[in-house]
Amino acid sequence: MSTGFASEVLGRFVAESRWDDIAPVLRQEAKRSILNNLGCGLGVAKDPAVTTALAVMRNFSGAPVATVIGQGVKLDPMAASFVNAIACNLLDYDDTHLQTVIHPTAPVAPALLALAEQRGFPGAAVLHAFLLGGEVECRIGNAVSPGHYARGWHITSTCGTFGAAAGCAKLLGLSAEQTAHAIGIAASQAAGLVENLPTAAKNVGVGNAPRNGILAALLAEQGYKAAPASIEGPLGFARATGDAPDLAQITEGLGARWEIARNTYKPYPAGIVFHAVIDAALALREELSAAPDSIASVTVAGDALLLARGDRVVNNERDARVSIHHGAALGLVRGRAGVADFEMPAVTDPALAAFRAKVAAKLDESLPRGAARVTLRLADGREFQRTVLHPRGSFERPMSDAELEGKFRDNAAIGGFHARADAGIAALSGLDGAPDVTRLMASLA
Repeated sequence: MSTGFASEVLGRFVAESRWDDIAPVLRQEAKRSILNNLGCGLGVAKDPAVTTALAVMRNFSGAPVATVIGQGVKLDPMAASFVNAIACNLLDYDDTHLQTVIHPTAPVAPALLALAEQRGFPGAAVLHAFLLGGEVECRIGNAVSPGHYARGWHITSTCGTFGAAAGCAKLLGLSAEQTAHAIGIAASQAAGLVENLPTAAKNVGVGNAPRNGILAALLAEQGYKAAPASIEGPLGFARATGDAPDLAQITEGLGARWEIARNTYKPYPAGIVFHAVIDAALALREELSAAPDSIASVTVAGDALLLARGDRVVNNERDARVSIHHGAALGLVRGRAGVADFEMPAVTDPALAAFRAKVAAKLDESLPRGAARVTLRLADGREFQRTVLHPRGSFERPMSDAELEGKFRDNAAIGGFHARADAGIAALSGLDGAPDVTRLMASLA
């Protein structure tokens, strides 16, 4: 890719990309990402975090043209994308780009679907814009990792804003220069804090990403400009929120090597780095058939990110979804880890609470990100161990199309939309040939 400031390189990449050049496997991955994401949104349609956000935004919405998932109402594109992003990310059940731990779709797809519904853009344009927006957010995420997240910036919210801006710029047909400015404007809007992850303030950051992305693209369309070095400059986004950026992660191989192709999907509604813990615990339970009372202690070993995110006291549902102790307890006590197993009845279940107290976390820097080793010591002194390097749903062990469709149906049923699940799957499957997104959004209304 030609040289220049990061926003300029990305702007040219986005503006010059052609749908005809997008490989079929990437087109399918875009559909998989959006299907997975929309299912997650349907599953939490009745959650107070979603209904409260909707109630607040309804009072300030413009023309109601964009569907709010599972609510039977429409808002303006910015307000609808805010609520939909909250819903799609709420349960930590959405997709993950493991290298950055970005959840790529929630910040990007809600913006594109809302804008497309307002303006009548075809389905293929939405899929194309999604791939480009997802690529931008993951590449910027690579460039600022790991220092960005380590300093407390919630990378899905921050880098997701760039992805939403780039995707919307593509949908709007902005020039390379305008797209670069949209990305630069996004640099002034990208925010979200790791400290707030156990609270609803996390949802605000994720919701703001698509809303701000739409705004950045619309401002750029009308002539707003940003500094050329808004990402990598001495006082730009990367250095203000982390260390010096690795610009090669942004620019090298654009269009040839796709980061968004490394997106993964979750079989469990928990942080991605806890899936290996759950898999190992489930395997040990099946192997030993040991009663929980016969297990004296459990040691879970993993990398620094696993311990930083998951070695915590479990007080609520949000804690449970990012808990080493809860994940191990579910695998060994219940033998499952579905949506209900991370809700408050599970948090307060005396059997799970007692077992969580038996679990200790241990740093093992030899284990790669996303891996875990679980060691059981039984009351009679015997020890058993299981290491999982690549859990279910990982890039190495991906969920199949059939499994993702099953997950969509399960989530739709949880939200009370079982009867509409097949219609949603069919609409998404044919999105690349659809003249607009009307059929898809109607199935989600």
